[in-house]
Amino acid sequence: MTKEEAKKRIEKLRDQIQDFRYRYHVLNDPKVTDDVYESLTRELRLIGSQHPEFKDIVDSIDRVAGKPLSKFSKVAHKNPMLSLNDIFSLEDLEAWEKRILKLLPGFSRTVLKEVPKDRPFHAWNYFCELKYDGLAVSLIYEKGVFVRGSTRGDGQIGEDITRNLKVIETIPLKLPVPYPEYLEVRGECVMSKGIFDKLNVKNKKEGKPLFANTRNVAAGSLRQLDPQLTKERHLDFFAYDIAEIQLGSEAPKRAWEPRSQVQLTTHSDKHKLLRELGFIIDKHERKCKNLKEIEEFIKEIKEFRPKFAYGTDGVVISVDSLELQNILGVVGKAPRFMAAYKYPPEKATTTIKQILINMGRTGAMTPIAVFEPTLVAGSTIGKATLHNMDQIERLDIRVGDTVVIQKAGDVIPEVVESLKDMRTGKEKKFKMPSHCPVCGGKVEKKGTGGEVLLRKVLRRPTGASRAIRQPADMRAFRDNISPKDSVAYYCINPKCPAKNRRGMQHFVGAFEIYEVGPKVLDRFKDEGLISDAADLFTLKKEDIAGLERFGEKSAENIIASINEKKKVPLWRFLYALGIIHVGEQTAQDLATNFDSLEKIMNATKEELSDIENIGPVVGKSAYEFFHTKENLNFIKKLIKNGVVVDKGEKKKVGPLTGKTFVITGTLDSMSREKIKEEIVSRGGKVSSAVSGETDYLVAGAEPGSKYAKAQKLDTKILDEKAFLNLLS
Repeated sequence: MTKEEAKKRIEKLRDQIQDFRYRYHVLNDPKVTDDVYESLTRELRLIGSQHPEFKDIVDSIDRVAGKPLSKFSKVAHKNPMLSLNDIFSLEDLEAWEKRILKLLPGFSRTVLKEVPKDRPFHAWNYFCELKYDGLAVSLIYEKGVFVRGSTRGDGQIGEDITRNLKVIETIPLKLPVPYPEYLEVRGECVMSKGIFDKLNVKNKKEGKPLFANTRNVAAGSLRQLDPQLTKERHLDFFAYDIAEIQLGSEAPKRAWEPRSQVQLTTHSDKHKLLRELGFIIDKHERKCKNLKEIEEFIKEIKEFRPKFAYGTDGVVISVDSLELQNILGVVGKAPRFMAAYKYPPEKATTTIKQILINMGRTGAMTPIAVFEPTLVAGSTIGKATLHNMDQIERLDIRVGDTVVIQKAGDVIPEVVESLKDMRTGKEKKFKMPSHCPVCGGKVEKKGTGGEVLLRKVLRRPTGASRAIRQPADMRAFRDNISPKDSVAYYCINPKCPAKNRRGMQHFVGAFEIYEVGPKVLDRFKDEGLISDAADLFTLKKEDIAGLERFGEKSAENIIASINEKKKVPLWRFLYALGIIHVGEQTAQDLATNFDSLEKIMNATKEELSDIENIGPVVGKSAYEFFHTKENLNFIKKLIKNGVVVDKGEKKKVGPLTGKTFVITGTLDSMSREKIKEEIVSRGGKVSSAVSGETDYLVAGAEPGSKYAKAQKLDTKILDEKAFLNLLS
């Protein structure tokens, strides 16, 4: 076979295999048997091995697993992978609709009837689809070829699992012509109930532990370092969204788009396009005009759900119009325009045998209920957190009680009710110990409740937060909130072993030193190699290689992992310190308000408390942390041992501080990116949508719909000359 003949045959095989895959998985209309499909695939690989110059063509469709990886690499998401806010009742659904309608001034149902039909939101529609019980992933296609796939991770950074995703038959490796220049698809990797049952039958025969549920085994399968193991699990992929699409000048034109940009105006349009591109989307989806129709869809799925071939725990409800989605925007890590209705979790009863104390990294003492192992929502559980004394007292939970347990969101076990009529009189009330059960140190109560309420109010885009923008107003508002609305119990001994152990685990997790897990930390501590997390940065290869069950390679990997993470962003360093009430978001807030560790350590209690989203409880906690001798010594030790803390990206302060701008149309004197740069450099903020929070609309030539909305909201509109005058 000549080189030209080989190329033509490979291309013919590729196109035929792709067509069979599409018919089998998307159209559910297999044209040939599996044997024929496999035979064509084998021929493709054979010719490809004989003509390595055509490797790219073969690789674009071949699902060979390849060699196992040593570890997964990190990948930053170009577009953040958001999580959804859950709703659990029809009342929650009504409240969600009321919230979003309040954020759309002028878009009441009455007004919508008068909107011209050429506008994408002239008819108010919701779009409902299944919420799969699997693992969310992102797929990137460039010039029609699948080039990278990753997990959600924290929404900003995930793990590159491209090779594992390539072995999933229902993920297209090459898109049909014509295709977009660039495409990012979001979807869910799931395992069918049939495959799950077969795996458990096999495990039972081989004496292996049985899998708990399809979600866990799907997630575990995608995190196998050997793609062959993933391939053997026969996962499926269901697409549900397009995060980004670009045609590019080279992309062929097709019916659903002009060459310049894709005409997608609704979420349902995205589903239609995904089907055209060869992705599987389940048929159980519906446009709904109102909440009543959504309720009907939810009821239908509830009846159908037990018979469905895949695990599904709810219904995802979206505002269908993409323009309205853009106006509603995102708050935190969740979109306002989308919510997940969760079906009530399966419940069961059991008996509490004892209540133990779990020690957290900050010394927080959490009561844990231990009960008779019970099967709930597909897995057997034997313990659940009781959260705090307030929860125990509210539910009147006692040792020996018969209680109702469920999985919150079908995942986290929790005790929801005590069946008091089942009591025999032998049940015992639980009391939080006055001394730490691990070290015997003194236990203190600290308030937590008021701060939670304050954060909720301050983060709302409307209402109370508008009236308390100034620090003095915030302090006055805080004075009316009791920080003792709820209490937590803490061991205050800084040398508590349990606290120290959990603190070190948290530290290496925050630093992302993945080679040093809990067992490795325990071993290092038992061997006397470390007394705290700072000692990790003094370890040498020879310190580890001589330990039993550790070798040269293992020691090299651990030391390399530690050394790679010696330089960290300011917010990550703050988070790793384990300051009470300071999680990832709060650490980021501190880092952007103070551009160095030294400034944070020297800040007053008032300066810390006045930061937006911080407040008096968190401010006091941070202040006390940096004024405790043991904590200061630990920070000095980290710096001395080679840890380098990058400066934070300080918030810009200038004449436009506190002002929010929206841009529409084009300006002659500068590009849109330049406009944003000029605003941000003067302390201002640029938003993508006009709302009640917008101070100025910068309007150039040919302004869009934002102009009309700004007029309705009486937002100040600046033409090019007025905007340049404002800058100067």
